[in-house]
Amino acid sequence: MNQETTEAKAQLDCPIRNFSVSLSPTPRAARLARLLAVEQLRSWGLPLNPAEHIVAELAANAVTHGRVPGRDFRLTLYVVGDTLRIEVTDTRGDRLPRRATPDGESGRGLLLVDTLADRWGVAEGPTPRKTVWAELRLRPEPDPSRFGAADALSQGT
Repeated sequence: MNQETTEAKAQLDCPIRNFSVSLSPTPRAARLARLLAVEQLRSWGLPLNPAEHIVAELAANAVTHGRVPGRDFRLTLYVVGDTLRIEVTDTRGDRLPRRATPDGESGRGLLLVDTLADRWGVAEGPTPRKTVWAELRLRPEPDPSRFGAADALSQGT
């Protein structure tokens, strides 16, 4: 089998998965977004951390800074290949996220997202929406059966 055929087969063996839900712009719904994301990641057999923390922060930002009464926010999770993409869309496209300043009272959560995510950013529109997204590269968990006892201890298992 040549390399092109092997790569094409690997892409077919790696399904694209997605999950999307609309939630009311309330603190309770922000917590629900985190819980739903955790359950979805579990059902896909993916690691919960740091995705759980990123979802919690982006959902909290949506209900705090992107809230418009009567307009839902949307949580979307995509897995394509070895990348998990987390998106939170709200209806305050006029209020783009800003990182914290040393004397600022908000924006610290984005520092957390910046630290935990491999990449993150903001996509504007369509009006009046914006989507704050973060991507995580999915790294395989070490398989303890592949290691001897001494190796397993050094791997933290």
